[in-house]
Amino acid sequence: MKSGDGSVWLWRLAPFVSIGVLLLGWEWLARSGVFTPFQLPAFSVVVQRIWEQAQSGDLFINVGLTLYRSLVGFLIAAIAGIIIGVGMWRSAGIRWFFDPLISVGFPMPKIAFLPIVILWLGLYDVTKISMIVLDAIFPVITATLIGVRNVDRELIWSARNLGTREGELMRQIILPAAMPMIFTGLQVALPIAMIVAVVCEMLMGGYGIGGAMMTASRFANSAGVFAGIVEIAVVGFVLVKAMAFIRRRLLAWHPESLEPSTV
Repeated sequence: MKSGDGSVWLWRLAPFVSIGVLLLGWEWLARSGVFTPFQLPAFSVVVQRIWEQAQSGDLFINVGLTLYRSLVGFLIAAIAGIIIGVGMWRSAGIRWFFDPLISVGFPMPKIAFLPIVILWLGLYDVTKISMIVLDAIFPVITATLIGVRNVDRELIWSARNLGTREGELMRQIILPAAMPMIFTGLQVALPIAMIVAVVCEMLMGGYGIGGAMMTASRFANSAGVFAGIVEIAVVGFVLVKAMAFIRRRLLAWHPESLEPSTV
């Protein structure tokens, strides 16, 4: 192994050192007597609780449902956000209609609409997914609009002068050129989708990581609550890393893929 390869591996493993220190500190603090087991259960106890959930099958049901809601809402937000963003760039009328809505809606806490959505759609998955779409779509629209606006105008003019049709221009030049910025919006939207899914599950109850945490809280099961936190952290970490991997693969042609990355 070359010395450069060793430094690369050390750089990639560096983020896990801080996580290991955090978990060791958690275990030590829980067993030091500073907190009661109810206030802060030991990490080993939380791991045991997660193992029990896995043996009973509850872990896979709850994680699977949370992932399903998050990913379905994210995919809908991604497709709709890209279409709206491109539409706002191409049409002044579409931009005139959506621009005020985005300006007002982006900074708003969309979870405030949950009671209304429950009244309209009931206590079902469609409500949770709708809330995820409502939250996750804004960064996708914004990133798409910025991305297509920043495409080199000379590149577009040259393609049109060569007789490129509008559909081919969009597929072969504009969208690929805007893809790095679009992926940035998607990477922001994915954690938002996960967060909103868990929050909706907490507020609405039922199965899912958030619902399981609230059930554990009602029965004063501290280990169950912290188990949910660990599960959210692991699932979120995997989703973020998966999205970063997809970005590197799909943008292998882009100069950013040549730069060193820690993700």
